[in-house]
Amino acid sequence: SREAEKEGIRKATLEAAFAGVTAPEPKVLEKARFQPEFTTEIWDYLDSRVNPLAIDKGGKMARYHARTLEAVEKRFGVEQAVLLAIWSMESNYGAILEKPERLYYIPLALATLGYGDARRSKFARNQLLGALRILQAGDVERSQLTGSWAGAMGHTQFIPTSYLAYGIDMDGNGRRDIWSSVPDALATAANLLRKNGWRTGQAWGYEVVLPGGGERYREESKTLREWARLGFAPPSGGRNLPQTEDNAVLKLPAGPRGPAFLLTKNFFVIKRYNNADAYALAVSLLSDRLAGKRGVVQPWPRPEGSLTAEEKIEVQERLQQLGYYTGEIDGQLGSGTKAAISSFQQQAGLAEDGLPSRSLLQALRR
Repeated sequence: SREAEKEGIRKATLEAAFAGVTAPEPKVLEKARFQPEFTTEIWDYLDSRVNPLAIDKGGKMARYHARTLEAVEKRFGVEQAVLLAIWSMESNYGAILEKPERLYYIPLALATLGYGDARRSKFARNQLLGALRILQAGDVERSQLTGSWAGAMGHTQFIPTSYLAYGIDMDGNGRRDIWSSVPDALATAANLLRKNGWRTGQAWGYEVVLPGGGERYREESKTLREWARLGFAPPSGGRNLPQTEDNAVLKLPAGPRGPAFLLTKNFFVIKRYNNADAYALAVSLLSDRLAGKRGVVQPWPRPEGSLTAEEKIEVQERLQQLGYYTGEIDGQLGSGTKAAISSFQQQAGLAEDGLPSRSLLQALRR
């Protein structure tokens, strides 16, 4: 409480925030301690986020929120497709906010991390103070101050300090409400990108074919003119690289056997939202598809027998039709889908490994 008082948090705010709270939230610590023992391959990560479901829903959201998206783009200079892609990535266009069982009361979650998880204590305590400032400002009711176990909030999943830095009252009702106001949430995301240097109308990057020995330039930065001189060019059917002095970094997210990308300023601005190449690439590729552009042309180096994004969705649909799967059709093959696969394999007399594969899909199609 002394720490909060030093930061200008009133005693009444603190008491209201923790009224009725008697103990830490054990589920938060469980989430914090869970460290997956595997790394998601880039193509699996993209399949679960850049797929027909996300593209179709994004198109519907673009039509439904057309006026809002136009107004936000006009004010902040961030393209509508980019904002839709971030909204999809962060909360499935707000769908996650309709599942109270997956939401946590933010002050309790952050207090639990701040005083029960040594690795996150400094971060969580700082965010807790931010959450208390939000309550004190009256932007949101106590009952609405919910989000992820790690403190991300609203349609566009802002941590408290980022919300305080970038929050926008786009709908003009006097509150910056990223929880229930789509205009406020999208404008807040656009404001973050703009303040970090978004370049309106410029590409996030270019898919290119590696020339002979081109992988040696991995992670190097050169101008687009220099990359073109070295023989880097888009796949067949793509437009030539612009002959400009804009810098771009070569990244090979799946190594030299997979697609290559020359990534420009806007890609790295997206990383200010989430500092992961995979995240920024997913937002970038999804935004292209939402804008009616083509997807990645060169194939990812998937293992033999693995499934495409469309086939993963089909696996879930067929498992659901057969009564093995009761979860969402979302293309994300998590524990629920894997348990359903195992049950089907057991009943069908197949080797029970719970893994999606081409042979599994063929068995489901019979």
